[in-house]
Amino acid sequence: MKPARLRTTTAAVGVVASLLLASACSSSPNADNGKAGRGSGVLNIGTASGPQTENNNPYLNTSSALGVGYASVTFETLALVNPIRPADKPKPWLATDWSWSPDLRSITLTVRDGVTWSDGKPFSAQDVAFSFGLMKKFPALNGAGVPYKDIKVDGDKVVLGFDAPQFVNESNILSLFVVPQHIWASQADPTTFTNPKPVGTGPYVLDRFAPQSIVLKRRDDYWQKAPRVAELHYTTYNDNTGLTTALASGAVEWGWAPIPDIKGVYLSKDPKHHHGWFPAALGANGLWLNNERGPFKNKALRQAAGLVTDRKLIATEGQYGLVPPIENPTGIPLPAGESFLAPEYKSAKLTVDVDKARKILTGAGYTYRGSTLIDPSGKPVEVTLTDPAGWADYLADLDIIKSGLQKIGVKATIKTQSADSWSQAFNNGDFDATMHWTNGGASPYDMYANIMSGAAYKPVGTSAQNNQGRYRNAEVDAALKAYVTATDTAARTAALAVLQRRMAEDVPAILTHANAIGGEYSTKHWVGWPSETDPYAPPQPVQRTAVDVVLHLRPAT
Repeated sequence: MKPARLRTTTAAVGVVASLLLASACSSSPNADNGKAGRGSGVLNIGTASGPQTENNNPYLNTSSALGVGYASVTFETLALVNPIRPADKPKPWLATDWSWSPDLRSITLTVRDGVTWSDGKPFSAQDVAFSFGLMKKFPALNGAGVPYKDIKVDGDKVVLGFDAPQFVNESNILSLFVVPQHIWASQADPTTFTNPKPVGTGPYVLDRFAPQSIVLKRRDDYWQKAPRVAELHYTTYNDNTGLTTALASGAVEWGWAPIPDIKGVYLSKDPKHHHGWFPAALGANGLWLNNERGPFKNKALRQAAGLVTDRKLIATEGQYGLVPPIENPTGIPLPAGESFLAPEYKSAKLTVDVDKARKILTGAGYTYRGSTLIDPSGKPVEVTLTDPAGWADYLADLDIIKSGLQKIGVKATIKTQSADSWSQAFNNGDFDATMHWTNGGASPYDMYANIMSGAAYKPVGTSAQNNQGRYRNAEVDAALKAYVTATDTAARTAALAVLQRRMAEDVPAILTHANAIGGEYSTKHWVGWPSETDPYAPPQPVQRTAVDVVLHLRPAT
């Protein structure tokens, strides 16, 4: 599961100082709800997703239900996977239990009894099997790409069969939203179904929809103890600036905006009640390098560039101190991935080391002409660093990386593009180096496969969905395959150790900071939020675990 990524624009950074004045003068669609929250039983949630067209299909990434986040309180999954505690067993939800066959080619799911759909009809194993059948029949809905083969129902159990071991996809299987067969079976093409009157097993139902204001009401017949929050009011602001203003004023009680100077702009406006928590998941951000063309084709330059990248400065300055730096050479974010570290990397820590970087370069045939680095062919080393215009945090990261490269004689130029052009160039391999995020999952496998999978390799000029840096290594491919097909923990641990070693030594990408699944929230009207001391879920309203957060909330008094 990949966390939603909301970009901070340059304009947002420039107006931070005026946010308080703006909040005093502006009126949001929910301007009075912050005052009414406790008494009315309302929780005000904000996103920076802009005006929406109603689409309640929980399988389409472009739908308002997923983009705004209300899918997770309308529909439900078989279990709740906590991405900030990936080593923990998922929390049983619509499934009470699950077990794999010894060869990991099938999983048996025990479906919970006593659950009803929001239209009053009974929920059953047939609904679960039907939902998995949609993934098999309509690949466009199967965003996780799980290769379902056999789907069978046996009483209260659903058995999924595969052609190869699929333990690596357990979290994707358990995180599938289940939809009612009695409604969806009549849809000839569910990839275009907007689901205008959504029926789910979740604790809330859609009450009213407007492009920038969506209201959900609590169900009285929910299968668990009913939530204390009677209504969820979602406001979709045009940008992070508008959302930050609403958070600072209290009009929004729960949201996620990457706020520069979060202490001055948000926390200090109500120190008793305003909180922000940004826990790391098993995904990362960093400088993706082109391993097949250009200067970074040479491993020595990749290694040296990694040694002069100031990850701490990127985390504190480029990312506003909201996310932890990645300081382990394996690229694994800590503490989320601590249990996965191979023994040789348990205490390893990256530090900026210009002298060591220069020694690596000169040992690989590079020379210096004055302060300019000359490659083995006799040419000055020049690189272009790219990212979309307006992505202030990534561009700030590139400035820091540029300064580091200058210390080893590399001339770096920062080039901005439109988001569409950048995305196309990234997938086509038309870049030297660019800041980008990685996939994440229940183990570092997802991140490593995203960066290094030879099976995903495409020639430069052909669009790739993974391995956009065009890294190729037979040992890595064997380890990735071994991890997927392993039937025991020891074999997976051995395969993961190989991947860590190759990431540390070959530096196919320079990972700089964790993918944090963070958020801001207020305890003025509601308490029970997840926190560092009670990390039961990430504090972000667009995650599938948002339903667990809402169910934990209780009035502040």
